[in-house]
Amino acid sequence: MLGLLRQDISVSILSTEQVSHSFNDRWLFNDLHFALQKGDRVALVGINGTGKSTLLKILAGLIEPTKGRVVKEKGLQIGYLHQDPDFSNLATINDFIFSLDNEQQQLIKEYEQLIENQDVTSKKFLDVTERLTNLNAWEYENNIKTILNRFQISNFNQRIDSLSGGQKKRLALAKLLIDEPDIYILDEPTNHLDIETIEWLEKLLSTGQKTVLLVSHDRYFLDNICTEIRELDKGQVYNYKGNYAYFLEKKAEREANEILAADKARNLWRKELDWMRRQPQARGTKAKARIESFYDLEEKSKGPRKKDNVELSVKVSRQGNKILELEHVSFEVPDKKIISDFSYVFKKGDRIGLAGKNGSGKTTFLNLITSQLSPTSGILSVGETTKYGYYKQEGLSFSADERVLDIVKNVADFIEMKNGEVITASQLLTKFLFPPEKQFGFVSKLSGGEKKRLQLMRVLMANPNFLILDEPSNDLDIDTLNVLEEFLEEYPGILLLVSHDRYLIDKLTEQLFVFKGNGEVVIYNGNYADFKQEQLELDAAEKKEERKQEKVQVKEKDNKQKLSYKEQREFESLEKEIADLEEQISQLTGELSSSNDHVELQKIAEEIEKTKSSLDNKTERWMELAEYI
Repeated sequence: MLGLLRQDISVSILSTEQVSHSFNDRWLFNDLHFALQKGDRVALVGINGTGKSTLLKILAGLIEPTKGRVVKEKGLQIGYLHQDPDFSNLATINDFIFSLDNEQQQLIKEYEQLIENQDVTSKKFLDVTERLTNLNAWEYENNIKTILNRFQISNFNQRIDSLSGGQKKRLALAKLLIDEPDIYILDEPTNHLDIETIEWLEKLLSTGQKTVLLVSHDRYFLDNICTEIRELDKGQVYNYKGNYAYFLEKKAEREANEILAADKARNLWRKELDWMRRQPQARGTKAKARIESFYDLEEKSKGPRKKDNVELSVKVSRQGNKILELEHVSFEVPDKKIISDFSYVFKKGDRIGLAGKNGSGKTTFLNLITSQLSPTSGILSVGETTKYGYYKQEGLSFSADERVLDIVKNVADFIEMKNGEVITASQLLTKFLFPPEKQFGFVSKLSGGEKKRLQLMRVLMANPNFLILDEPSNDLDIDTLNVLEEFLEEYPGILLLVSHDRYLIDKLTEQLFVFKGNGEVVIYNGNYADFKQEQLELDAAEKKEERKQEKVQVKEKDNKQKLSYKEQREFESLEKEIADLEEQISQLTGELSSSNDHVELQKIAEEIEKTKSSLDNKTERWMELAEYI
């Protein structure tokens, strides 16, 4: 049902009671009601600066509201993912991943440390493994490793202060998933994840009766996880049961009705204003009722007008015939190939998406073509008229005392638009929804999304004809993203897009450079949806071929009547050899428990592994022959 959300608090596991909050002397929301029930999977949407992240922090108990309170079920565990996680007082990944108050996690941490410790005694090792068995922690240990491997976290002793911003975000998300809280509150969880990991995360969060509240710009992610969209708009929450496409449709209807009602109220208010001015001071009872109605009407007339949107309309520099040519370009670091023997000639109208796992070489490729890195080998030739606009995912660089207007004037005081009009830096900021009070404010006071919008404006105002966007959807609100998409659909220059947002890649690109991670870059004609579908079909064909081969092998076995004399002798011999090997392993294990000599322990352990390997091979052969006895 469309309208203000009013859920029954008695069945909610987390809710607010008349919560109000102010920020920088401005009320974000007043008397807000927000409730979550077990199993809800809710997306919170709204333009930058409306207070989405603030509301998430209030619900998670990280900040106190200015007024009102949050009520939660007794013993409720809330997992909160920050946009920018804080790891104060934590030195290594180990310190963060394994909680002090979780016995299983601390035991797994001890086990991992023993594996790496060469001086450990067999008694200590056996004691820890036995405790893990008693706590049924082996499966939990496997789940932890699966999650950490998915997020490319393997070195538990790595210092947290050596991690990049993206690595820290992935580490924080991994920890939250390991802890399995009662409620997952996630602020932009897909930022810094590759597409494969996002698809894995979608399955994890939508499996079982998980309760999820998230803020995300990724429309495919929202559709695949959430069953409900809640919009925070002008201090109120509007509820839409359904996916993101349904939300867009119903939101447009609501806004159109509100604008229409406000326009009618304004027209009627003007007539009543004329009556008010003509009335004498002494008024009767009917006149007083009409006066009260006038003030109610005045309030309604202040309702919404047609909403301002970001305006993207800048001039594109002229582009010559030669744009950018790569001939047998390679880039290597010690012991690793990043890009190997890649060639491509960019053509007018190219719209290319870069796909591949994190660390596969996408950002390196962008730095190569913009001459921030030099290739190890090969030739990279840039056309004389090629003018790059490079939007980097790291964000803006600014000083604490810089004002928003200064950031723009550092590039240019005047900017030429697509229609030939020349406007001032201040006028351009207004088109990007930065009103005068924000223009003269400090950049440090802007929200994360507003900083990204300012960065995008700085890139576009240079009139590039070769636009490189590295994760442009991170922290941009969906309304700004929609405007950006419309602009890019009509953009006449070269577009090179790196994004984990599958919707964005599908809508804006016609070709992919697929980074395999071993230096190989494959050129694919089509967008990500085409590529994914083709991969699924190839996987299905491979599985079909495997099943066909299995049937052939079964048929061949069925056709085989009995063992030959030689195979019969081998079968009998194997039975004795297997028994001997099992006895050897038993003896070696006994020696392992009684020795304290580290060198001797290492030799015994290696001998056990070697004997086990031999036992496995012989057992497998014995089982193969046993089928025909």
